[in-house]
Amino acid sequence: MFTTYTAKYTKIDSGYMGQLVEWPEIVTEGKDIEECRYMLRDALNEMILAYHQQGKEIPIGSSLIEQVPVEVDSVHQTA
Repeated sequence: MFTTYTAKYTKIDSGYMGQLVEWPEIVTEGKDIEECRYMLRDALNEMILAYHQQGKEIPIGSSLIEQVPVEVDSVHQTA
């Protein structure tokens, strides 16, 4: 079975943090985006093996991520 997971990368002081949207327990870091991608894929593979060994159901991938633009200065509270 082939599935696709959605990775979220966040710039941090030491490089990048990567996390899978559909499987938030999978979190890792790397000194640059390439290392973080590698580490995230490795963590995903290890988690899949662990879930198989424990007989747990693997979360389904393929989330849709969308950026929502907003003009922060133009947002005002209404009464």
